[in-house]
Amino acid sequence: SAHRHLNRPMTASCTVVVPCFNEAQRLDPAHLDKLIESADVRILAVDDGSTDTTAALLDNLAGDDPDRISVLALGTNRGKGEAGRLGLLDAIAGGAELVAYCDADFATPPGEVARLVAALRSDAGIDGVLGSRVAMMGCDIERSAFRHYAGRLFATAGSLVLGVPVYDTQCGAKAFRVTNRLRQALATPFASRWAFDIELLGRLLQPRRAAATEATGRFIELPLRHWSEPGGSRMTARAGLRAGVDLLRIGRALRRAD
Repeated sequence: SAHRHLNRPMTASCTVVVPCFNEAQRLDPAHLDKLIESADVRILAVDDGSTDTTAALLDNLAGDDPDRISVLALGTNRGKGEAGRLGLLDAIAGGAELVAYCDADFATPPGEVARLVAALRSDAGIDGVLGSRVAMMGCDIERSAFRHYAGRLFATAGSLVLGVPVYDTQCGAKAFRVTNRLRQALATPFASRWAFDIELLGRLLQPRRAAATEATGRFIELPLRHWSEPGGSRMTARAGLRAGVDLLRIGRALRRAD
């Protein structure tokens, strides 16, 4: 077995970005350990100006495992989209070949995030893998009916803005191959604070932004086997309304970029 291990191809290095804002009560360190172990990744926790004990918690975790966990402290609250964008840029600057992000509450469990990374590693022709919450046989997707239908409505609107059929735009787990196109898509702040996932996809999928030699890349959705609605989620009706307004803003920004 030692011999086989020596000949194993090097897996592409991956950094998973976890934006954190006041997550001291919800962030379970065991989830980070499990993700590191199951996906062979580094974790970059982005402290988005937390006002609780999140910063101390993250510093302790990074101190215990400095090779695998690092912290980017933003100082002031910039919103999840900007925290994610700055985290991804930091991961790329650190030499990651693949990057991913997921929510600090791990509504998408570590094993499922690992599946997204594995799918990206196993096929060099794929540039992005998006977790998708499809309620079908054999899958354990726990979501309230209200959030399911609100999510369907939003994803349909998102698909129209993007011009591609995406079943689930808002699942908080996505993985991307580091390309010049991804660097370009992350180069400027998002117009949207609430629907940045769609804005990032829109930038990646825009054919006219690409140099003539560079295709827009291949993106796939991977149905999740497990997902559970987190307690204490910040997704309220008001946030949903703001996300809807953001969609209109994203549509405008993408048309301008064309």
